Amino acid sequence: MNNCESEEIVEAANIAISNLLPTKSRSLYDIAYNRFKKWCAEKNVQVYSENVLLAYFSENAKNYKSSTLWAQYSMVKSCFIIYDNIDISKFPKLIAFLKRTGWINSGDCRACRTDELFNLTVDDIEDVGSSLIVKIPNTKTKIPRIFVVTDVGNRLELFRKYLSLRPPHVKHKRPFLYYKAGKCSSQPVGKNTMGKIPSVIASYLKLPDVACYTGHCLRRSSATLLADAGVDITTIKRHAGWKSTTVAEGYVENSIENKTKIANQVLESMTE
Repeated sequence: MNNCESEEIVEAANIAISNLLPTKSRSLYDIAYNRFKKWCAEKNVQVYSENVLLAYFSENAKNYKSSTLWAQYSMVKSCFIIYDNIDISKFPKLIAFLKRTGWINSGDCRACRTDELFNLTVDDIEDVGSSLIVKIPNTKTKIPRIFVVTDVGNRLELFRKYLSLRPPHVKHKRPFLYYKAGKCSSQPVGKNTMGKIPSVIASYLKLPDVACYTGHCLRRSSATLLADAGVDITTIKRHAGWKSTTVAEGYVENSIENKTKIANQVLESMTE
C-alpha cells in the first residue's frame, strides 16, 4: 500500500467517525469520554477492561445522581464504540452492577406519545406486586399496547409512594397530578406541561438548544436505545406501536451501532 492510499484511508475514517455522534451534543460525549480517560491516566490504567469500568462507575456513584450516571454511561459507551471499537454494553458484570444500582432505565414507558400519557388513567395501571402492568388502550395507530415497569432502581416504591399522596377527593382518574411542597393537588398535569418535560431534563443536563427537546424526544429515546442495542426491526415496531416498517428502519439506520458497522465496512473494503 502506498502513502497516497494510506492517506485516503485515514481521511475516509475521519469523515465516517465525525458523523457518528449527535451533532448537537457531541461536545458532551467527548467531555464524558475524556473525563474517563483522565481518570485512567491518574490511576495509571492502560487497558480498558471490565473491572476498570466497574471501578470507575462505582467511584462516580458516590458523587452523582442516578440520572446523571446513566447519561455518563450512555455517552462513554458510544465513544468507546467509535474511538476504541469496544462495546462496553457486552460487559456482563458492568451491566449487572448498573441494573442493581438503578442506573439503566428500561425505556418501556418512553415509547409513549404525549397524548397517550395524557389520556392514561389509574385504571390502566395494575400493580401485581413484582411489577406494574401498564395498558395503553387508545393509540394513534389504533394498536393497543402493554408495557411492564420492573423494580429496577426502586421504581415500584416510588410509584406507590406517589400514589399514596393522591388526595381522596380527586374526582378524575388521571394518574399525573401537580406536586408541590410534598403534596399532590387535585389538578392533573396538562398535556403542554408533559410535552415540556424533555426540555426541562435537557436544561438540567446543560444540553445546548433545550427548546429543541420536545415531548416526542421521550419516544425517540426509547426507540434509539433499542436500535443501539441491536434489537431487530420487528421488536422496535411492536415496542412503539408502529405500523410502518420504514419508521423503525430509520432508527436502525441512524443508530451509532449501525453507523459504526458501516464505517468499518468502508475501511475494510478500501484495505482489501
